[in-house]
Amino acid sequence: MPDYLDTATGRRIAYHQSAGKGPGVVFLGGFKSDMEGTKAIHLEAWAKVQGRAFLRFDYSGHGQSSGAFTDGAIGDWAQDAQDAIEMLTEGPQILVGSSMGGWISLLMTQRIPERIAALVTIAAAPDFTEDSMWGGFTDTQKAELEAGQVALPSDYGEPYIITKRLIEDGRNNLVLRAPLPLPFPVRFLQGTADADVDMSVALRLLDHAEGSNIQLTLLKDADHRFSDDQALGLIEAALDDVLGVI
Repeated sequence: MPDYLDTATGRRIAYHQSAGKGPGVVFLGGFKSDMEGTKAIHLEAWAKVQGRAFLRFDYSGHGQSSGAFTDGAIGDWAQDAQDAIEMLTEGPQILVGSSMGGWISLLMTQRIPERIAALVTIAAAPDFTEDSMWGGFTDTQKAELEAGQVALPSDYGEPYIITKRLIEDGRNNLVLRAPLPLPFPVRFLQGTADADVDMSVALRLLDHAEGSNIQLTLLKDADHRFSDDQALGLIEAALDDVLGVI
């Protein structure tokens, strides 16, 4: 059973946390995913072996946290992440952001930079509501969205219900349109066979980010899940790498 954090927003955030040495590792999951995914569970086990503090949680409207998915937006989920980091952890943390969690982890570097020791992203999807969703919508889909919402097919189960608020709120949280200083070790990981986040997004992020210790690693033929043994080993290696220089 998870523990729960009641936040000032009135939302109830489900989480699992294991104690250990710092800097701790915080896993930030993807869009409509939850903290029970392969990468989160694997990294929790890795952290326990290392004796390192670890936190995984569900955004509101995701997994075991309160709220409906369709009521949420990037700003809400970023606030959930900030609340979890500030209220449940101590000192600087290493953020591991997967897909949308990569975008949210980048927002954390702007909101609470003093709490970030290093950053590892996996198929990061910054600004995806604008560049991937809105930018890819047909005129018909845009009209449906203006009326309230549009349904997008998903490879992971039920269609994604995309709300007008999700798109509009996303525009208030874009990170690729203004300077993005990342003054700590950063490792971006990306699969070349990712059908959800194109490799060009990783290259754009690498080009846009500002910092003296930023690397991008491409894993040939890896898909968006990035959760087979080779991919998981690469995530571990990225964590070992940043831990070696902070």
